[in-house]
Amino acid sequence: MQLGLVGLGKMGFNMRERVRRAGHEVIGYDRNPEVTDSESLADMVSKLEAPRVVWVMVPAGDITRNTVKELSELLAPGDLVVDGGNSKFTDDRVHADLLAEKGIGYVDAGVSGGVWGLENGYALMVGGDAAHVEQAMPIFDALRPEGPREEGFAHAGKVGAGHYSKMVHNGIEYGLMQAYAEGFELLDKTDVVDNVPAVISAWQRGTVVRSWLLDLLVRALESDPELDDLRGYVEDSGEGRWTVEEGINNAVPLPVISAALFARFQSRQEDSPAMRAVAALRNQFGGHSVHLAGPSSGGGSTQG
Repeated sequence: MQLGLVGLGKMGFNMRERVRRAGHEVIGYDRNPEVTDSESLADMVSKLEAPRVVWVMVPAGDITRNTVKELSELLAPGDLVVDGGNSKFTDDRVHADLLAEKGIGYVDAGVSGGVWGLENGYALMVGGDAAHVEQAMPIFDALRPEGPREEGFAHAGKVGAGHYSKMVHNGIEYGLMQAYAEGFELLDKTDVVDNVPAVISAWQRGTVVRSWLLDLLVRALESDPELDDLRGYVEDSGEGRWTVEEGINNAVPLPVISAALFARFQSRQEDSPAMRAVAALRNQFGGHSVHLAGPSSGGGSTQG
């Protein structure tokens, strides 16, 4: 079948290649003239035969909203839009309703696989009507990992369910990465363990903490054993925040995911105002030592 693919960045570029390898025709559009197959969204749509399937793979937020709105004016009844970006699930109903007014279907697809998806495939969690999901199934089958469909693809539910599932997936990912990171720091800090990379590498087989994320940590340590080439500054792309918000909305305790999100916030502070306040309070009530700003540090201490 044919697929129109909007957005040929790190993920979209590899997804186009994987779908083509499966024997489908992909006509892509990107503002980067070096990678695009079309001059514009309208040009891309004109090259597709009805009923059209257009996959949107652009950054979440206004860019996705504007793209969906423009497609609503270009596509025709019976066509289908798949949003495979990291949109917030609350946007999906808005997009679906906008397109439904024109007789155009909508599916939201949570996609996991990153830059490794080209070779390994992408885990897919989708939301939408069964007929719309079936319409795009040849593309989903091309993108998902080899093996049983249910081990790499899920029709999670109605519109919004795909992005909601991916949001929770990414929240779990926050917690897993934070646990590995804290374990690495403790191993690196102690004088008991001499070969930290060897220890973490040994966890890859036979242990209950083995995972693909652990394999990637081993890979990173092979090229930089102390991880000295990187700054400990970590962004968040939104899904962790939305997961914590949903935990609050549904009265579901998420202590691990919440702590992992706040740790990312802390990583961006060169000098934490909150920790300065804690130091000041400890000095005030107990005379505990403090490190002064500037060339010298000091302060007396009483009981620990």
